[in-house]
Amino acid sequence: MKFRRKASEELELNLTPLIDVVFLLLIFFMVSTTFQKESEISLQLPKSSDEPVETDPEQYEIVVNAAGRYFINDTELVKADIETLRQALFDLTNGQRDIPITIRADAQTPHQAVVTAMDAAAQLGLSRMSIATSHSP
Repeated sequence: MKFRRKASEELELNLTPLIDVVFLLLIFFMVSTTFQKESEISLQLPKSSDEPVETDPEQYEIVVNAAGRYFINDTELVKADIETLRQALFDLTNGQRDIPITIRADAQTPHQAVVTAMDAAAQLGLSRMSIATSHSP
């Protein structure tokens, strides 16, 4: 028995249709995918109520006007910097840390002025801070 090899044609795999199908699938998934932009920070904005709050007899108020000037209990500070504000608060509270502080700022006040007032109170250890709001009907 003698086996003879037949002359056969070399097999060739054409990749062009396969690449076309992969690109069509890629385009289909890109078009059908929805891109949602989700917020990473969840915020709950503050609300105010209509009910008046009882105030402590020994409560101090820091008022910040639209120009960023500070008033403590209706007395204007000489300079509008954190050092002057911190010293005035220290003199007023006599170093006590449990006295409530209310910060009342004009609607046009720069945000930095309010943060400075909160920072000065926090540096003295005054942690009972509140921000006054007005409620419009």
